Amino acid sequence: MSPEQFNGAVLAWYDRHGRKDLPWQQGINPYRVWVSEIMLQQTQVSTVLDYFDRFMHTLPTVEALAAAPEDEVLHLWTGLGYYSRARNLHKTAQLVVSEHGGEFPRDVDALAELPGIGRSTAGAIASLSMGLRAPILDGNVKRVLARYSAQDGYPGEPKVAKQLWEVAERLTPQQRVNHYTQAMMDLGATLCTRSKPSCLLCPLQSGCRAHQLGRESAYPVPKPRKTLPQKRTLMPLLANRDGAILLYRRPASGLWGGLWSLPELLASNELDGLAARHGLTLGSRRELPGLSHSFSHFQLAIEPWLVQVEAQSPAVAEGDWLWYNLASPPRLGLAAPVKKLLKCAETELHQEPG
Repeated sequence: MSPEQFNGAVLAWYDRHGRKDLPWQQGINPYRVWVSEIMLQQTQVSTVLDYFDRFMHTLPTVEALAAAPEDEVLHLWTGLGYYSRARNLHKTAQLVVSEHGGEFPRDVDALAELPGIGRSTAGAIASLSMGLRAPILDGNVKRVLARYSAQDGYPGEPKVAKQLWEVAERLTPQQRVNHYTQAMMDLGATLCTRSKPSCLLCPLQSGCRAHQLGRESAYPVPKPRKTLPQKRTLMPLLANRDGAILLYRRPASGLWGGLWSLPELLASNELDGLAARHGLTLGSRRELPGLSHSFSHFQLAIEPWLVQVEAQSPAVAEGDWLWYNLASPPRLGLAAPVKKLLKCAETELHQEPG
């Protein structure tokens, strides 16, 4: 297929089958497209739908996002994971307001310089909301083009990524680039799926080298597998007489950066030091069901304990610590496993006599 035949087939398919009713396709502007693109990184559309609606209802403009407290942004993001995305979203909103007068730059390179916006996201913002000709290479498009060109090598390798970007650049049309960009994402999401692609329905079937070779499942070449190391932590849920749980805010950088979490201990004998630091007397304790949480580079086994405590003085937490009221929870960003454990603690405390 020539580039014109390729993008012509893609656009014809989009006109008949492309998705046109997603929330971020309504009232299109750079802000809505940008937020949706960041949410959709490593997250399925079905998951993002509710998050996007809540986010837009609370923070409908880039100015509103820029002015929001970080805790509010992280609260709205809780459960989506990869929280650096939310922190970068907040930073970028502040930069757009302070340095660009609230308007997103109409230039792919300038967009890509903003925190959390790489080349592909910049291309999506530019093409979908500004009509600028800009190729993209998100996960879905990468899969379509890797199969279409039977691209050897893992796409995460710079040399392979460069080759795929060259293919994307060559095939992107001059006209209707917004529809083409959406169509390529839709093709990867609905037909050229990771497993069992629907090749018979694909408009690119006749030119797809992977299909011609009968090796669709061989592309894109998967990332070399590594065994994830295992780590273990003990997480105490210290509950005061009001049923509030002691949480602390994690450092801005690193895992769960800026989120509120439970203390992490190596062993139960460290509980005494934690209690002494906060002026607490330890009471009854019991183990809750364990949790396992996978990060990109290790797996964390969480051993949670619900521990009743009495404050030696009125319970006022220090600095980056607070008592989290389960009955009337504040709007904070919580790591997903912590949110689960807090629900579990609430259930346990309600079952107790008195």
